[in-house]
Amino acid sequence: MSGKPTLGTVAKEAGVSIPTVSQVLRGTGRISEKTRDRVLQAAKTLHYVPDQRAAAMRSGENREIGFVINQLSNPFNAEVISGVVDLLEAEGYLVSILDTRDNAGRQGRQLEAFIRHGRGGLIWVPALATPDDTFDLLAAHGVPTVTFLRNLRPDFDHVGLRNAEATAVATRHLLALGHRDIAYFGGTEMTPVRKERIAGFQKALSEKGAGVGVVWDSEDNKLAGLNAMLDLHRTHPKITAVVCNGDVVALGACLALQRIGLAPGKDISVTGFDDIQDAAVATPPLTTMGVSPHKLGRKLAQVLLDRIRDPEMPVTVSEISADLIIRETTGAPPKA
Repeated sequence: MSGKPTLGTVAKEAGVSIPTVSQVLRGTGRISEKTRDRVLQAAKTLHYVPDQRAAAMRSGENREIGFVINQLSNPFNAEVISGVVDLLEAEGYLVSILDTRDNAGRQGRQLEAFIRHGRGGLIWVPALATPDDTFDLLAAHGVPTVTFLRNLRPDFDHVGLRNAEATAVATRHLLALGHRDIAYFGGTEMTPVRKERIAGFQKALSEKGAGVGVVWDSEDNKLAGLNAMLDLHRTHPKITAVVCNGDVVALGACLALQRIGLAPGKDISVTGFDDIQDAAVATPPLTTMGVSPHKLGRKLAQVLLDRIRDPEMPVTVSEISADLIIRETTGAPPKA
């Protein structure tokens, strides 16, 4: 057979009318089981797939959702996406993933294409330096939108984390163990999220009269974390603990310590942030601030579904607290 299968070719194969095929595939109409089975078998034989774009034009509903994120390679993001996809696919939606790599220009092109193709909703981590025009574009087209992590405009639903609270908890844990020379480790740009996390870290230090601590940059990946930890240790050899911007950079820091013969949790303590799966199975297992990324993804998906179902409901902001999960990379500082 030449050409892609259509309602007409399915109808011809099944020996029925086109309206009958349409009713069977939409699950409507009073169709006998025998006829229904014959139509479904014909559709399967011809590998027919309904044109959802046409269906969306007829019904005014589009069941494709976009998830525009940055750093898709980060395991935290991958686990969040898994939660989003699990819930939305169960509700009959298809999720498309786009990675801006935190580039506002790339993001603009992606969102314009998103609108041109008429997606039904958007979950979005706004890139750094996102212009107001981008927010206005989404608002003008009435795209149901939930921002994630970075709450840059009050006119969209948002799901984020209580960042300052979490890093303050991690820092107080280290202080309670007896550490006083502590660094904040990871991240390079002063994003709203990192700014909040550093503020929580410094607040906890200030409460104990421990100064403001060292803030040490690192890209958020294992290799960068490894190299940056080696640099930090050479430059500030008195540091006995680090509060990390994320689990991935924390795992890199632990690898660096092991490379130079130091034991995470004994010679230098390390805390992460996220509780990705690798945190629990690392050697040694990582102490971290857990936010259950998969559950966080499901929360994002549910907020978007609520917005799609009730476009006029008030804007919602959900901030999730992190839980301190103590494993083996934190302990008392070594005795001098």
